[in-house]
Amino acid sequence: MIQDIHGIYHNEYQNLTPEQDDYIMFAQGRSVLMRRDGEQTIQYITYGELIAASGGDLSADACRYLFSIENQGMTEKYFLSNSQLLTSQLMEKYEYRQQNVFRTMKPEDKAFAGITACQLANWYESTQFCGRCGTRLEHDKVERMMKCPKCGAMHYPKISPAVIVAVTNRDKILMTKYAGRDYKKYALIAGFTEIGETIEDTVRREVMEEVGLKVKNIRFYKSQPWGYDSDLLLGYFCELAEEHKIELDETELSLAEWIDYKDVPDDPEGLSLTREMMQTFREKKKREHEELS
Repeated sequence: MIQDIHGIYHNEYQNLTPEQDDYIMFAQGRSVLMRRDGEQTIQYITYGELIAASGGDLSADACRYLFSIENQGMTEKYFLSNSQLLTSQLMEKYEYRQQNVFRTMKPEDKAFAGITACQLANWYESTQFCGRCGTRLEHDKVERMMKCPKCGAMHYPKISPAVIVAVTNRDKILMTKYAGRDYKKYALIAGFTEIGETIEDTVRREVMEEVGLKVKNIRFYKSQPWGYDSDLLLGYFCELAEEHKIELDETELSLAEWIDYKDVPDDPEGLSLTREMMQTFREKKKREHEELS
C-alpha cells in the first residue's frame, strides 16, 4: 500500500532548519512541485537549489520542517515553503503536478512524501485563524500545532477516520461503484465515523445506509493513512447476517453487486487498502478451494 515504503518514516515534530541536500516541498491544492523531466522518477527541489536561485537571501522561517524518511543509513528531511520563493529559473525545471501521479511514479518513499507533504500543506493553508475567536494563529515550537495567542485554542492537523468494509457471503464479496465521481473502478462500502459511535457501529450503519443489509462477525483487518483526502482508513471484514435484497442508496452508489471470488479484478498498483482487501478475500477463497480439491 502507499504507506509501505522501504524506509522508516519519522513524523515527530522538530524545530529544524534545512541543510543543503534537504528537500523543499511546494504544494498548491492537490498539486505538488516536482522536476519537469521526471516522467516516472520523482525529483523535488533541494534547499541548495533554492538558495542558489534566490541568491542566498532567505529568512530563517522560510522553510518549515515536515518529516524525515530514514533509508539505508541515510536520512532525507522534508520541509515546506511557499511559492513566493520560486524564481522563473526554478520554474523552467519544475512544475506542479496533480498528486494522483504518485500512484505510478517511483520511488515509493518520495511518492509517500509528496502525498503527506500535500496533506500538511493544505492543513497549514486552511488553519491560519482561530476558529474560536478569529485571531491569527502562531506556530508552536514544540509540536505540530497552531496555537491561538489570544484564547489559547490549539489546532492540530485534520485526520478523518473512515471505514472500508468488505461484506462477504460465502464465496462472494459485495463490490460497489460510486455515484457521481470520476473514479469508475470497483470499490467497497465506505464512510466516515460519526460523533458518539464506535468504529464497529460505523461499519453496521454504513452497510445499512448504502445497501440496506445487516452484517455480523465484524473483524478488523488493517489501517491506512490516506493523505489524498486527510483520512485514516480502517479496513473491516464482515459477513452477511441474513439474506436480503440489496437496497441501493443512489445518492452514494451507482452499483452494488455480489462478485464471486474468481471474478475479483487484479490490482496492478497495490496502493490502496480497498484493493488489497479485495485481493486478500480472493486469495483466501482460492486457497480454501484448493485445499478441498
